[in-house]
Amino acid sequence: MLGPVILAASRSDRMRRLISAAPVTKQVVDRFIPGETVDDIVPVIEQLTARGLELTMDVVGEDITAPEQARAARDAYLALIDRLRDLGLGERVEMSVKLSMFGQALDGGHELALANVRPVVEAAAAIGTTVTLDAEDHTTLDSMFAIHEELRKDFPQTGCVIQAYLFRTEADARRLAASGSRVRLVKGAYKEPAEVAYQQKHEIDKAYVRILRTLMEGEGYPMIGSHDPRLISVAQELARKAGRKLDEYEFQMLYGIRGDEHLRLAAEGHRMRVYTAYGTDWYGYFMRRLAEKPANLRFFVRSMLTRG
Repeated sequence: MLGPVILAASRSDRMRRLISAAPVTKQVVDRFIPGETVDDIVPVIEQLTARGLELTMDVVGEDITAPEQARAARDAYLALIDRLRDLGLGERVEMSVKLSMFGQALDGGHELALANVRPVVEAAAAIGTTVTLDAEDHTTLDSMFAIHEELRKDFPQTGCVIQAYLFRTEADARRLAASGSRVRLVKGAYKEPAEVAYQQKHEIDKAYVRILRTLMEGEGYPMIGSHDPRLISVAQELARKAGRKLDEYEFQMLYGIRGDEHLRLAAEGHRMRVYTAYGTDWYGYFMRRLAEKPANLRFFVRSMLTRG
């Protein structure tokens, strides 16, 4: 039951100040967010790709309050794409973006987010890669899906994320599977009310399997976003039954969690993509990682007690 409490804390300025000021926090955050700048992250990209892994990069930051911040977010992604082009790694590294970071919550936010994200999608395509639109809380999803549909008119490889804990997601999955989209399925990491989302883990897990079956049997490209060993096994079995080859779906896991499993899946011939975040505005991302998995929270608390 700690998950909802932690998610509420992720929106608290007071908790942000308290946790950010803790001396041990930076050391623990580095487990999940291995850098603040493009220069910091380049060695990580080179190391992981050299080990047979692929990446999706997330420049962290969501609480945008002014259009100039949204433009700065756009420019941060464009700078990353420039470096990937120079490294010759465009085909191994894609981008994940949160439309809130591109101004979605501001006045005229739908049009602003679309205008800011389009140059990123265009630049990504120019170096042989793509962009996936991350899912945020349920109130933003109609806008996200509309922007996804618009971008796919010119860039059909543009991906999106769906969240198994939302009641609406099974219908979203059927629509997206039929359209041939790239779809990342995750359990969900935002505090959502019982009116729109499953609240119990066993209900979420069952929904995840139902939705994943829809994606595997559809015409799109499923991306399995999970660290759960049981769900990974289920995904492999569903892919086999659907007649999918190893390059017709992929696994995605977070940087800093189950690194040995990343390498095991890649060694077996699976496409294994590591979701790697970087940047200075790390607080919201970090708190959701703690909320998703009790082991992450135990790791953080233990570190604070032993280092504090």
